[in-house]
Amino acid sequence: MLHLYWGDGKGKTTAAMGLALRALGHRRKVVIVQFLKDGTSGEIEPLRRLGAVVYACPNAKFTWLMNEAEKAEARRNATVALRQALEQSWDLLVLDEACAAHENDLLDEKLLQQAVACAETGSEVVLTGRTPADWMQAAADYSTQMRACQHPYTKGVAARKGIEY
Repeated sequence: MLHLYWGDGKGKTTAAMGLALRALGHRRKVVIVQFLKDGTSGEIEPLRRLGAVVYACPNAKFTWLMNEAEKAEARRNATVALRQALEQSWDLLVLDEACAAHENDLLDEKLLQQAVACAETGSEVVLTGRTPADWMQAAADYSTQMRACQHPYTKGVAARKGIEY
């Protein structure tokens, strides 16, 4: 099954990591790839301790702040991370921020489609991000849109450690 958590609202990664936690609690093998994130967010270490294999991309930076060399490095890192993840044995594969990596051409589309195709063979695959490609939406078994109705950021309140990051 392919799960897609998308939109401009808070909770996409949280939903994906909650599913990973549930799978680990049932002794399932979980692999997580965090594109555009460095693997230091608060949920990652506990998930690792519970047995999740986590791949992160060291150049965690907003895409609009990247120059072309940084984008090329991000693409290399993302491709390596996804290839390594696909070499693992897993029941649940979480591809956090795959939509953004794809949208910004920071991830090989054929490799991403190969990962998504695993959902057709009995594995669970999760994609997160703001704007999924049409082919992601078409392939999704679950598509959940997170929509921002209110957000403290609009009032100038920064993200709080342990809550939003």
